[in-house]
Amino acid sequence: MEQYELFAETMSDSEAPVALEEVFAAYYECRRCKRRTVNALAFELNFEREVVRLWREINSGTYKIGRSISFIVKYPVQREIFAADFRDRIVHHLVISKINPLFEKEFIAASYSCRSGKGTLYGVRDVRAMINDCAAGTGGCYVLRLDIRSFFMSIDKRILCRMAVDFINAGYHAPDKRILLRLVKQIIMHNPENNCVIKGHLSDWNGLPYYKSLFWSDKNRGLPIGNLTSQIFANFYLNRLDKYITEELGIRHYGRYVDDFILLHRDKNVLLEARRKIELFLRSRLGLELHPHKVYLQYYDKGVRFIGAVIRPHRIYIHRRTKGALYRKINEQLPFLGQKLQNFFDGLEHFCSCVNSYLGLMRHYNTYNLRTRILSRLRESFLGEVMDIDPNSEKLAIDKRFRRVEQKKRRLRRQRDWRRRQHKKDNQRRKHGSIHPTADLSGRISASDRNLSGNQ
Repeated sequence: MEQYELFAETMSDSEAPVALEEVFAAYYECRRCKRRTVNALAFELNFEREVVRLWREINSGTYKIGRSISFIVKYPVQREIFAADFRDRIVHHLVISKINPLFEKEFIAASYSCRSGKGTLYGVRDVRAMINDCAAGTGGCYVLRLDIRSFFMSIDKRILCRMAVDFINAGYHAPDKRILLRLVKQIIMHNPENNCVIKGHLSDWNGLPYYKSLFWSDKNRGLPIGNLTSQIFANFYLNRLDKYITEELGIRHYGRYVDDFILLHRDKNVLLEARRKIELFLRSRLGLELHPHKVYLQYYDKGVRFIGAVIRPHRIYIHRRTKGALYRKINEQLPFLGQKLQNFFDGLEHFCSCVNSYLGLMRHYNTYNLRTRILSRLRESFLGEVMDIDPNSEKLAIDKRFRRVEQKKRRLRRQRDWRRRQHKKDNQRRKHGSIHPTADLSGRISASDRNLSGNQ
């Protein structure tokens, strides 16, 4: 029996339903790497019933966005985060699974964020290749790096909603178009600050500029940082800027990661004129502004900082903020590991994973000397006795004797050996008649039985 026959009473006559399999697929994708969170566990208790109920609400038009959780993160900069409820995140994955293939066809190749096969490392390498190509054979080029001020909080929802609706009407032809349009409008125009729970203390917002908080923003501006849809829609929002720079301004060498973008040209005056036109375009077409204090224009051999790296013509270095973060992690965790033995065994694997995550990023850049200094410092500490360091300074490994799995194996072996010795002793005592055969069915005497026999 078809789904629309089984649940026909939940569907409008004028629109085709979203398939139940699509909602289940969105649920499985949503819970990936999130199964241990409180909201995911609560939803999973009766996930089949909950997914079917969510599917009914989506098709009948009764779906309502739930309560979000708002909190502040301090690193790398202070930001306000809104985490949607788990069932709302399922809807986000459902919507993005339908429209993201269309977005991918529309985006330019030099847009790096939140895209399969792209990312920070790809963006750094691509910009480096563009610098080498632009400067080849002519004696060099100039690099212009720009940033949009308070990007997520400044996005005009009305403009974004019109753009999304027009795009879906033009390119999406599935039978559930009307349901998709309703969900997209609902997600974009939602104001999570009106229905949220504060996690932490209100004092966490101290020091956060008012223009970086949804609580102070205009109701028609701002997307919540933390939602999947916010990242994808923000990429779509700036796609107009990408097309304007590459097609109308004719800048061939261009790359963007979220709101941070780079332009390359052999003529410095061309870049200065491009900056002026970009500023006018952002203000008139998207309602955005360039950050006045984050404008960088230099000759290419000076290097440029972009998405966590410093890119030079023939070398790529890690940015000092990433390096400082690794040193801070080491300085925070080393004293904790050395306080007592239990802290050492409990936190050793976490510390090793943390350091390896940074080393895994750094090994893609020209950082051999830096990695060698960091690992030499660890080798000289008390960790040098329990860790194996890769000769190429690319990995930090725990000695086999100190791994948690090996500790557990040794503990189980000791328990097994103790049981064998105890069983052997009991058999000998039973053989000599010191234990009655019916005293204990397992052939052992508990500690309380021993005490009782001793008292008598």
